Amino acid sequence: MSDQANNFPPLPKFIPLRPCFYQNFDEDIPVDYRTLVRRIYHLWLFYCLTLVVNIVACLAWWIAGSNGVNFGFAILWLVLFSPCGYICWFRPAYKAFRSDSSFNFMNFFFVCGVQFVLSVIQAIGISGWGACGWLAAVSFFGTNAGAAIVMLFPAVMFTVSAVATALALFRVHRWYRGAGGSFQKAQDEWTSGTWKSPPSREAQYSNFAGPTLPQYPTVPSYPSGGQWP
Repeated sequence: MSDQANNFPPLPKFIPLRPCFYQNFDEDIPVDYRTLVRRIYHLWLFYCLTLVVNIVACLAWWIAGSNGVNFGFAILWLVLFSPCGYICWFRPAYKAFRSDSSFNFMNFFFVCGVQFVLSVIQAIGISGWGACGWLAAVSFFGTNAGAAIVMLFPAVMFTVSAVATALALFRVHRWYRGAGGSFQKAQDEWTSGTWKSPPSREAQYSNFAGPTLPQYPTVPSYPSGGQWP
């Protein structure tokens, strides 16, 4: 079978770029974990949407009297954290459930834990860090109530993102420990190098070696015309 063509991110044909990843939940992810992996994917989409809303709120913050540093950092966070979130914590989760890879599970736990801390910091909203969190929004009501109301939207969304990230970490970790996973298994995969090229689902299903078919004897050639010696 030929290699499957990359299909993510879906790019218009007029853009001279091609997708970098292959993503198919129905083919790659076992049915028991498909819903969980889809929710992690939706969590990444929600975080990207939160960063977009944060840019709009930082723009309103800037127009209402703040400096433009927050707006500049908000654009940087969108450009930086959107692809990094997909590559660094969603793809490890996808590959971990696809091939039961302990190394990718550990990668997901570590990076997604950092993502949780980042979401909490952004939900707090320290001025000058490019995030419209609770502290920035509430303290700006005395200056411009309209801009402060707009700034409340990303504050709420960052909070939801932090809570959802914590729940995703808890659910994946509970399943992984219940399935017998451990840090030692991740070390073994790192030592053996199997984390680089885990077996595909087709290869896993083709490992069955059943009995071969019997070899039939050669069909004898009979004399023509019904004449027997």
